[in-house]
Amino acid sequence: MESEFSDPLLQPIQIGKVELPNRIFSSSHAPGYNTDGTPSERYIAYHEEKARGGIGLTMIGGSSNVSIDSASLWGQLNFGQDQIIEPLAEMAQRIHQHGTAIMCQLTHMGRRNVSNDGDWLPTIAPTSIREPMHRGWPKEMDKHDIKRVIGDFARAAKRAETAGLDGIELCATSHLIDQFWTPLVNQRTDEYGGSIDNRLRFTFEVLEAIRETVGNEFLLGIRMIANEDQIGGLTIEESKEIAQKIAESGFLDFLNIASSSLATEEGLSKAIPPSGTPLIPYVPLASSIKETVNLPILHATRVTDISSARYAIENNLVDLIGMTRAHMADPHIVKKIREKNENRIRACVGASLCINRLHQGLDAACIQNPATGRETFVPQLISKTEKSSQKVFVVGAGPGGLEAARVCAERGHEVVLFEAQNQVGGQVVLAARASERQSELLGITQWLASEIQHLNVDLRLNTIAEVEHILSERPDVVVIAAGGWPEKPLLESGQEHVVTSADVLSGQVKSGENVLIFDDHGSERALSVAEYLHSHGTENIEIVTPDRLIGHDLSATTGPAYLKMLYQLDAKLTPDYRLIEVTRDGEKFQATLRNEHTRTEITRTIDLVVVEHGSTPNDELFKSLCEHSQNDGVTDLEALRQGLEQPEPKEGFNLFRIGDSVASRDIAAAIYEARRLCQSL
Repeated sequence: MESEFSDPLLQPIQIGKVELPNRIFSSSHAPGYNTDGTPSERYIAYHEEKARGGIGLTMIGGSSNVSIDSASLWGQLNFGQDQIIEPLAEMAQRIHQHGTAIMCQLTHMGRRNVSNDGDWLPTIAPTSIREPMHRGWPKEMDKHDIKRVIGDFARAAKRAETAGLDGIELCATSHLIDQFWTPLVNQRTDEYGGSIDNRLRFTFEVLEAIRETVGNEFLLGIRMIANEDQIGGLTIEESKEIAQKIAESGFLDFLNIASSSLATEEGLSKAIPPSGTPLIPYVPLASSIKETVNLPILHATRVTDISSARYAIENNLVDLIGMTRAHMADPHIVKKIREKNENRIRACVGASLCINRLHQGLDAACIQNPATGRETFVPQLISKTEKSSQKVFVVGAGPGGLEAARVCAERGHEVVLFEAQNQVGGQVVLAARASERQSELLGITQWLASEIQHLNVDLRLNTIAEVEHILSERPDVVVIAAGGWPEKPLLESGQEHVVTSADVLSGQVKSGENVLIFDDHGSERALSVAEYLHSHGTENIEIVTPDRLIGHDLSATTGPAYLKMLYQLDAKLTPDYRLIEVTRDGEKFQATLRNEHTRTEITRTIDLVVVEHGSTPNDELFKSLCEHSQNDGVTDLEALRQGLEQPEPKEGFNLFRIGDSVASRDIAAAIYEARRLCQSL
């Protein structure tokens, strides 16, 4: 019988005194699930699911702070307090019971924080140089600050050891430790500035204090940027020298290699690259560090598929490969590899909803896996119903309808899925036509389509569901997931002269040389249409929005990518203006725009006006079925909120609608709604 260890990803590895069962890990990140600086039940359940799924190492506590002037404002863990020990010990025990190792990231964020929230304390840094991302001016650290923070690191490490963790990593990704390294932040003239040895002095003092406190058996590593990719910042060669010096110190058990400064949005978009960018982009960089030092090398950046992960390990480019966002999409990756079910792994599509939500002050959520971060009431694995099987009709095979069909089939129900088109996917198919970056969205519906096939769902393509047909087959449950129709914004006149994003992407309208796109939505939709139009010959594109920013709802990783694209296209960007009127001017159109603040009006002469204004529900079938249903089409919202069973009808069928059939929203909302509605049917 072939050993599972023949798969490079399943080979165990020894790091220090700890043996890891395989080569896959989840890197430290802060999904925003904690409220008081200690691990919440929600947070523990989120990480325990990955352990249950077989991951070798889960690294918790992204940006876990150690000092009072490094505030935990975004759901991070706070290792500057003793009250973290008890709940952390419970978390470690629950992770260890599945055979998974657990480590935590410790940091002082330095200038990468804010001073006008939390305790309103000034941030600190080697030099008082402003960080573009967080926009504040830090206090230049004095010798007392340096001594205090070194002690804080040591005490935080002791708390991690006391709680039973296997180790810690220090964060040097534009945080305080590597703020001492980079000339962009460290312009000191004392013994902590100038030469590389001086700039490393603070790091070595921290490492020495930690080792004196926890000894040599507790794992200790550093997550470091190997190329700042900033003018005047640390180069690859300088980073190699730093890596070699800290590796030779004897303090460390591993290095975790990252890339690109996080001090700017543009840098962050490279450090956490979204869809449309190459897979495993920095594995060669991590490999170059591995050739320089004699330490195990960990690496995690856009490793979304098993083939890429296996390639990195098999060719000895790194020792452990991180699949962090991939585990948000599917926390049971390792288990599926072991069980020879790789084809059933739900792959991350790089949509970046998880990280974008954090930068909008929200908690992390996966665009396609509604159970991630909600394991306490939306289980990752769907249980079979203990009641009799029901006949469930689902109308519409977009992401919401596919998820509804999948979940109901997993529950053991007989499921029929109606789709009017000749393929599944709904609006995702259309969105994917816009560009390479948007095309990855197809992975969401392709996985769902594969799963419903595996579950023997009766899929009826090219079939328009009609009232009489549905009633004649006497279903127990009908779920309308028919999506919505593209909506146009209200104009004072000329609505008939504009076309929608969907009209463009479907190829129903012919483009022109000069196109105005009115974005009344703020997401990727209108911006992706600009990319599509340019690829189809449009020379001059103007994006107009009533918002104060182009792509108002985009942030972190996706925003800079789209702005870069628009600047490369030399597109004209016009925020703060609303489209109010369109008139025909011979073979062209006159568009009138009104400033949202001054009410002044300007005009544009163009060949085509494209609008993005969301959708209006396709609810005709739903309304026709309401009078025949036992619940009048009413969803119990409290039951839906908790993912509990809807009230059962005494006879007849229950009728529900989800996704854009209810109101214009997005993929994540449709899938989450389908899951909550159907998981208890």
